This record gives sequence, C-alpha cells and structure tokens, in this order.
Amino acid sequence: MINKKDYKNYTKTHAPKSRVIKNTFLAFLVGGAICTLGELIKTLLSKYINDEKALSSAVSISLIFIACLATALGFYDSIAKHAGAGTLVPITGFANAMISPALDNKAEGFILGVGAKMFTIAGPVIVYGTVASVVYGVIYWITTLF
Repeated sequence: MINKKDYKNYTKTHAPKSRVIKNTFLAFLVGGAICTLGELIKTLLSKYINDEKALSSAVSISLIFIACLATALGFYDSIAKHAGAGTLVPITGFANAMISPALDNKAEGFILGVGAKMFTIAGPVIVYGTVASVVYGVIYWITTLF
C-alpha cells in the first residue's frame, strides 16, 4: 500500500509541469480577441441599428453564430485546446458547450441525439444560473422591503 507522502512524490515527478504564465497569456489574448471581435461587430452594426438593446442583442447573436459555425467546422476546439479559458469564458464558450454534444450525437437522430444531448454540458449551467438568480432576486427583494 502506498502512503500519502510517497503518492505526493510520485505525482510530483510524473505529472506534467503547469505552464501558468503561457496559459494565462494565451487565455488573455484569445479572450481579448473574441471581445475585440464583438466590439468590431458592434461598431459595424451600429450604422444600421440605433437601439442600444437591439444592438447588444445583435452582437451576442452574431458571436453565438460565429462560435457555432467554428465548432461545426471543427476549428473552435483546436483554438480552445491552446487558449483554454480564453475561449470558455465569453458567450462563445457557452455556445460551443451547447453545440458540441449536439454535433457529436447527431447520428442518433434529432430527438434522442441532438435534442437530448444538447444540454449535457450546458444544462447544469442553466439550472444553477437560474436557481442562483432566483435566490439573489429573493434576497434583493427582502433587503429592499425595509
């Protein structure tokens, strides 16, 4: 039986070294590029859309579409492999999390494959986000009563 100290030494010697600086830089660079793309889209669409809410929605929809298209064409995952959290944190990461399981299971059909598997990764995020917003709303409501 391996004791705790031996196991720690074993994992230290065999685990790959973390490249925190490089990973942080790539995440910042790619996440910033995605946000810059969003700002570019906003600037281009602002010539045609005057309402700020509609403009924000159009930018979000555009970024979601681009992320889904990049996932479907197969190069979003290769970018995410190198950029890590830089592609996962923005709205594009959520779009990728929705479309990837759906594409992986399309052979099983639209109902049991695409429909059932689409929320495999994103489902818990939606559920916990909704529950957290309800809890926050109740706390906010209670604190504003007094």
